[in-house]
Amino acid sequence: MNTTVNTTVDTTALDKIRDSIPEYARDLKLNLGSVLTTAGAPGLSDAQIWSVALASAIASRNSAFTHALEAVAASQLDAAHLQAARAAAAIMGMNNIYYRFLHLVEDAEYQSMPARLRMNVLANPGIDKLDFELLALAVSAINGCGLCISSHEKKLRQHGISREMMQSAVRIAATVHAVAGVLEYAAAPAHAAQAA
Repeated sequence: MNTTVNTTVDTTALDKIRDSIPEYARDLKLNLGSVLTTAGAPGLSDAQIWSVALASAIASRNSAFTHALEAVAASQLDAAHLQAARAAAAIMGMNNIYYRFLHLVEDAEYQSMPARLRMNVLANPGIDKLDFELLALAVSAINGCGLCISSHEKKLRQHGISREMMQSAVRIAATVHAVAGVLEYAAAPAHAAQAA
């Protein structure tokens, strides 16, 4: 599970992202600097940290922030991990809606019906399957699908992944998601905010 690509983070680019976070969200600025390090994300490798961060940014739907974070992540990840992060955000964007519906509708008959949705990337993600499960867990936390969170967490535990590692992944997801929202708000034209 531990893939090493590059241990030197482009701190200038990361600092630029952190500097763009408004002062009222100072905690997010500090957390972003912390959770994207192996010291701040116990149990995770650099490749896992940056894959989770990129998948989380894509799931958070702030394209400017995502592209900036992707530029930093690209210095840490090989092509397979970059592609897997994108794929995890994409597939879980679909699965989280579908399985959240199954969970919330409270009608067992739906559970027995085939999904009829292609999910081939889950079987063949291009990186270690447990690393991909970690990405799926992080994106599911952002998208709020309890059924998917439970399923991915259980599978990871069954394969010996510690709760600390999963907590680290979800801490990254939570921080990246919050930063994406704050930066989107900060970038919105003032007249749009006043019109609302």
